[in-house]
Amino acid sequence: MTKNPGLSESNTPCPGAAHETKKPDGGKRRWTTDLPQPTRPARAAQTTEITALATTQIFQQYITPLLEGRRSICRTIITEALDNGIEPQRLYQDVVWPAMAQVDHLYREDRINIAAEHMATRINRTVADHLQSRLPRAAKNGKRILITCTECEAEEISAQMCADLFEAEGWEVYFLGAGIPRDEMGSLVGQLQPEMMMIVGSKPTDVPEVRQMIDHIREINSCPTMNVLVSGGVFNRAQGLWREVKADFFAETAAEALEIAAKADPRKAEARPANAPKKRRRRRKPPLLAQLEGEC
Repeated sequence: MTKNPGLSESNTPCPGAAHETKKPDGGKRRWTTDLPQPTRPARAAQTTEITALATTQIFQQYITPLLEGRRSICRTIITEALDNGIEPQRLYQDVVWPAMAQVDHLYREDRINIAAEHMATRINRTVADHLQSRLPRAAKNGKRILITCTECEAEEISAQMCADLFEAEGWEVYFLGAGIPRDEMGSLVGQLQPEMMMIVGSKPTDVPEVRQMIDHIREINSCPTMNVLVSGGVFNRAQGLWREVKADFFAETAAEALEIAAKADPRKAEARPANAPKKRRRRRKPPLLAQLEGEC
């Protein structure tokens, strides 16, 4: 006679073995185990791990048709992921954002041409627009963020995605795009009084302008407690550059930007004597910034 592996010699369930139980009311039988069940934090961690594995596989499926310009396949991959329960935030952060970074890297390395870069960028924009409509909305948190970017379509899509994610987290978002003159930016900051200004992406040629914009906002003192966060582009490639342009924070990804902004304290206002004249002094350019200007 074949022994049930879940029973001991005395026909009692072995510790930890799955065994059959029957409900007292004669209902359906079910298999149970004596092993302790995962706690809620353990289940959450397990779910996060499974989701991360799933989004990694989705990214691998997505990147090849993206580089080939195959719009319908890319849309199908994202739609099926949503239908299978993957949250749109995770698809933003784990699929579309790294896909844009990969496209930028391949283009800068001359491994794809302009046509492939343009097709991939436009597919990513379409996918981002689709995901935006599926994002769940948190309650308003009473905070404002102003988001701008440099003159590049890929960077504008990254900035748009950040705007969508911040809005879904309850922030009041003002998305400006690119090409805003620094005096108008300073006036808008003074009018809105946001907690955070985010500058997304930058080419080396744009870095001096980013520094000048931040300098201008600080000099006119339009919102002393506002923090400046930079992300993407050359800031992701040049370690420490964010400090040289006088930003308060740096985030490599949209997920990091959300986390940093949520935890950031108001910037400490610089103490200035009333009616004190501005000191005019010649500034030495920080080494990274001087090097980038030399390459322009």
